[in-house]
Amino acid sequence: MNKKQKKLLKRILMALAIFFAILLIDETGLLVSAFGSTGAVYASFALYLIPYLIAGHDVLRKAWHNIRRGDAFDESFLMTVATLGAFAMVLFPSADPHMAEGAAVMLFYQVGELFQSYAVGKSRKSIAALMDIAPDYAHIERDGELVDVDPAEVPVNDIIVVKPGERVPIDGIVIEGASQLDTSALTGESVPRSVEEGSEVISGCVNMTGVLHVRTTKPFGQSTVSRILELVENASEKKARTENFITRFARVYTPAVTISAAMLAIIPPLAGLGAWDEWILRGLTFLVVSCPCALVISVPLSFFGGIGGASRLGILIKGSNYLEALSKVDTVVFDKTGTLTNGTFEVVAVHPEAGVDADRLLFLAAHAESLSNHPIARSVVNAYDNEVDQQLVANAQEQSGHGVIATIEGRKVLVGNDKLMAEHGIEHPSCKLTGTMLHVACDGAYLGHIVISDTIKEDAAQAIRDLHASGVKRCIMLTGDRADVANDVAQRLGIDEVHAQLLPQDKVSKVEELLANAQGNLAFVGDGINDAPVLTRADVGIAMGAMGSDAAIEAADIVLMDDKPSNIARAIRVSRKTMRIVWQNIVFAIGVKLLILVLAAVGIAGMWLAVFGDVGVAIIAILNAMRAMRMA
Repeated sequence: MNKKQKKLLKRILMALAIFFAILLIDETGLLVSAFGSTGAVYASFALYLIPYLIAGHDVLRKAWHNIRRGDAFDESFLMTVATLGAFAMVLFPSADPHMAEGAAVMLFYQVGELFQSYAVGKSRKSIAALMDIAPDYAHIERDGELVDVDPAEVPVNDIIVVKPGERVPIDGIVIEGASQLDTSALTGESVPRSVEEGSEVISGCVNMTGVLHVRTTKPFGQSTVSRILELVENASEKKARTENFITRFARVYTPAVTISAAMLAIIPPLAGLGAWDEWILRGLTFLVVSCPCALVISVPLSFFGGIGGASRLGILIKGSNYLEALSKVDTVVFDKTGTLTNGTFEVVAVHPEAGVDADRLLFLAAHAESLSNHPIARSVVNAYDNEVDQQLVANAQEQSGHGVIATIEGRKVLVGNDKLMAEHGIEHPSCKLTGTMLHVACDGAYLGHIVISDTIKEDAAQAIRDLHASGVKRCIMLTGDRADVANDVAQRLGIDEVHAQLLPQDKVSKVEELLANAQGNLAFVGDGINDAPVLTRADVGIAMGAMGSDAAIEAADIVLMDDKPSNIARAIRVSRKTMRIVWQNIVFAIGVKLLILVLAAVGIAGMWLAVFGDVGVAIIAILNAMRAMRMA
């Protein structure tokens, strides 16, 4: 608890102790013995005012302040009118005393306020835990000594030093050292990530083992940690339609019930339907029950808890409006490369011709491709276990869209696709494996081929199964890759629909078409760098594997900080659990309120039941809302 909460708790405990002491004296007849029947009423009036004012003086002050500002209709106003009205019943000699109920309403209202404050504080702590990723300083080496400076003062391309146990303060590239990084604060993933010279490091990660020298690539204000903190801090500004409805509902509801309570207290006795004290008491009870605090607190708290709980899983949701939209998703559209696949090419098969050694085939291909920066060329070089000797390579020529021709150890080597082989009149077989095929020929003789493919992520198939299990009707894949490659990936993953050979503008058109036919909301999942237009166009844009990607954080509505497709289904589960809790609270709060309001209006519900109708319902709704913070 913070100081404010502790102070309120002390006031409540003191007021409760005095209240129950007075109640004991009152119920045992000591006041009647001391002051007589009439005097006991006024004595209890004075005594119950003590715990009432101790507990509720701030509520009275707030109500008066709001009245002076012309903004009277809130829960403080309702509590003030209802409780002071209960004390004012002393002016009706024929009425039973209701000072105890008036004091009790204020006391338990404050208990509810304390509970609410604690719940909101606990929810904020789940966000504050994320805020701990913000670094306090950065080490810069000056004249052989480390100097601590404000991260905001470190320029781009400066060298910072990160010791073991410290957070990386700014995004950059390791220029010296090797270590393990704990990325759990950003991704929710507990497995450390190895970094070495040349590796990119992201601010907010914890350096675990070795000292790192890092060249900064961004100013602190544009680093990952700053962007994430800005995103989370602004999440509360983007409210869901349900949340906005509750806010608008409370603005109309509160003055409506206040007027209804006044009419209930005045019109029936004027019409001769009963005594004034009876109907005034009903009106006051009606006011206590009508307080909308259970709704106006529990619904935003549920959304806030859901966003906070998701952030601990490495799922950053930019606002409760996106959380609500995600819960209604029934179509998920994936970009293929970098989303369902790793986006890195690997050699998956080496098929030499009869009498040709596989190592020799890979030797020639790796040396021919060694001067190229193309991802496919790099995958061949990486698959070759030994070091490439550049002195063996001469006259290397890269033919765009065909392959490479080079002289290796004095022999003419061709490495490329069908077009290159056909151009040089070399017959070559087809291959049943799906992927990019590199044919290799030497001095006009065909030696074999190498199959290269973008590998599927380990949990991609499980992610599709989880999405179908969660109620998503269609999982669709869009890709610029060849149809045979796309269909192979789709079949292995259980994708429902595939659209291949699409240019970036074609993806936008296809999503437009899918949106027009979607029954629920459509979510698009991409890597956030090349897919910004589609992420923006979808009902919900989800960028995954987005650590350090400015484009992802900017364009997407939801950012998954790690590279696991399975977290898409996890994000949907979080949103749906949160929305279930929101609607449970709405139905429960309104249902119980309406029931007790009717009972109060017809004179069945008394002030004590009104206390439950207000404080009890609020506490139950807040407890339910706090479940949104516990996400799995």
